[in-house]
Amino acid sequence: MTYIKHSWAEPYKIKMVELLQMTTAAQRKKALQAAGYNTFLLKSKEVYIDLLTDSGTSAMSDRQWAGIMMGDEAYAGSANFFRLEEVVREVYGYKYLIPTHQGRGAENILSKILIKKGDIIPGNMYFTTTRLHQELAGGKFEDIIIDEAHDPENEFSFKGNVDLNKLERIIKKYGAKRIPYISIATSVNMAGGQPISIKNLKELRALTKKHGIRIIHDMTRVAENAFFIQQREKGFNHTPIKEIVKQICSYTDGATMSAKKDALVNIGGFLAVNDWDVFEEARNLVVVYEGLHTYGGMAGRDMEAMAIGIGESVNDDHIRARVGQVIYLGNKMLSYHVPIVKPIGGHGVFVDAKKFLPHLTQDQYPAQTLAAEIYLDSGVRTMERGVVSAGRKANGENYYPKLELVRFTIPRRVYTQAHMDVIAESTARVYEKRKKINGLKMIYEPRYLRFFQARFEKL
Repeated sequence: MTYIKHSWAEPYKIKMVELLQMTTAAQRKKALQAAGYNTFLLKSKEVYIDLLTDSGTSAMSDRQWAGIMMGDEAYAGSANFFRLEEVVREVYGYKYLIPTHQGRGAENILSKILIKKGDIIPGNMYFTTTRLHQELAGGKFEDIIIDEAHDPENEFSFKGNVDLNKLERIIKKYGAKRIPYISIATSVNMAGGQPISIKNLKELRALTKKHGIRIIHDMTRVAENAFFIQQREKGFNHTPIKEIVKQICSYTDGATMSAKKDALVNIGGFLAVNDWDVFEEARNLVVVYEGLHTYGGMAGRDMEAMAIGIGESVNDDHIRARVGQVIYLGNKMLSYHVPIVKPIGGHGVFVDAKKFLPHLTQDQYPAQTLAAEIYLDSGVRTMERGVVSAGRKANGENYYPKLELVRFTIPRRVYTQAHMDVIAESTARVYEKRKKINGLKMIYEPRYLRFFQARFEKL
């Protein structure tokens, strides 16, 4: 008997297209030099396939665009705020909502409320803006992710899990009173989009309850994490994504959200909490830093699009196709023997630049170099997630993360399978000439989040 494979396909059809700019090798070389070999400084018109980020780059649905036309732009008491508040309570389960212009606005407010000088914030691997806000508030981040997360070759299913022994040692060393909260990301970005399990979250919740410590959830990609739980964790194979998402959130006390990812909008975010006192202080601070508490830096139409997008994000067909496209690209890369983080993550494929360019030291910025070389080859824009992104310690020394990665981040509902083939083939071509590639040196470094604006030149 012949068995026919069941392929996934996108649960939508295309109504409108945006024409892309095709460039020559000479044009790309000139553009990259002008951008100081930093893909963040390229102009979008110089890019063919843009995998810089999945933040705010997804395609909105016809229903979201219809929602845009229903924007209530009243300065106070916008109807769209109350609709968004209702959806957040229904889908995620958090009691109180503070809208912000995007996720880092929520991180800023939360850090100002909960962190005081000398505090310790354990988390399952750092994220750039999150750690910076914690440090600016006087805190210090401590990594408590399992060791497997730092090994690109390790294929453990839940590399976003917390090492509870590491956390207990930190509590014993500093005391629970110096830990304002545990920072838990779902689909850990810097580890390669790796998920945390329900089992680990339950165990973490039990431990933090014993010590009276909050858990704050970075829920930017919670639906993608839920997909991996559904596919990999015992007992969840037939559980709808929407139910898994709500269960994940139930083990936490609050969340910061960049809705520009999972929630399928181009701008917006929020802080959601269950504690009235934290909510009350956040409602005061949002007026100072963002806008009134019923719009928080967003237009009414953006809040309506977000409310609709949240509902679409937890649809099983949507998330299966979204992650399926990422897995397709990852498997294509593997077929060309390109070294990537395994298992393949939820929002992008992460190429292991240390293995790709083993002749370069981290001080020669292998991931930054590789991102530049891929753009030169095909016009595909990716981004560095290594020593440049990690930044510097308070004493001025570089952080040297074990992971030196190039992130191929896939926007949701934007590109086709043929685009994935072009991306993989370009990476394979660069891999074939990898021994001839020289590194970079940094010639300009901004004070904060240097990966956004740093400039380089070839060695």
